[in-house]
Amino acid sequence: MDVLRTLQSELAASTDRLLSTVARLSDAAVAEPSRLPGWTRGHVITHIARNADSLVNLVEWARTGIETPQYPSVEVRDAEIAAGAARPAKEQLADLEESAARLAVAFRSLPPEAWSATVSGVRPPPHPAWYLPVRRLRETEIHHVDLDAGYGCSDWPEQFVRRELHDALVCWPRELSTVSEIVVEEVKDGDKHRQIWRDLGSGPVIQGDARTLLGWVTGRTAGGGLRVMREGATGNQPTAGPLPAAPPWLTASAVPGLPATPPEEYP
Repeated sequence: MDVLRTLQSELAASTDRLLSTVARLSDAAVAEPSRLPGWTRGHVITHIARNADSLVNLVEWARTGIETPQYPSVEVRDAEIAAGAARPAKEQLADLEESAARLAVAFRSLPPEAWSATVSGVRPPPHPAWYLPVRRLRETEIHHVDLDAGYGCSDWPEQFVRRELHDALVCWPRELSTVSEIVVEEVKDGDKHRQIWRDLGSGPVIQGDARTLLGWVTGRTAGGGLRVMREGATGNQPTAGPLPAAPPWLTASAVPGLPATPPEEYP
């Protein structure tokens, strides 16, 4: 299965999980605070819906070759979210379903050659259109957690965790970094493996499993369970103090240097 089929299959399942959560929310629950400061659940749901429509704009850009901005402006995006946040639960759900369906149709209808077209989001860098499903999965999975409605980081699929942590570390903002290295630990077939990301900036070394690291990197958890080591220390030495705050996440729309042609798998 090539990367486009894989990503769209993942996205369909992710969208179904999100819709299932939103379908259980009452009007009162939609109006309650989300995990995002200053936003209710209604703000988050509206944002996810408008994000789907904004990505349809980029699909249209890829299809026609005519530059179509993701949003008319940041101000318009913010105004649409504010205007839709107070709608009742039934209306929120319908909007989320319909916008997700429009995006799914746009993805399915895009000619094979158009997936290699270059588009650009609100933030640089420009990227090939095949990366759009990756971006949408980021929105559905991360903001599903932000709803604070029973779906947490522990519910993230393994493939999403692996891919999103990879992209976050490739795009690591070294000038704002609070750590020097991150050691990703995982167990495969009963054997322990470590992947070390070096030269991230100044600070201690952070060690832990991919899921816990992603929760910390994205600011969705406090990183409980991660180990803080002095640079150059071994695993048997004492920790080097409290876990620092992660630097800003999602400072780029896409990983730089992506292949123009959709690869067999990603990452």
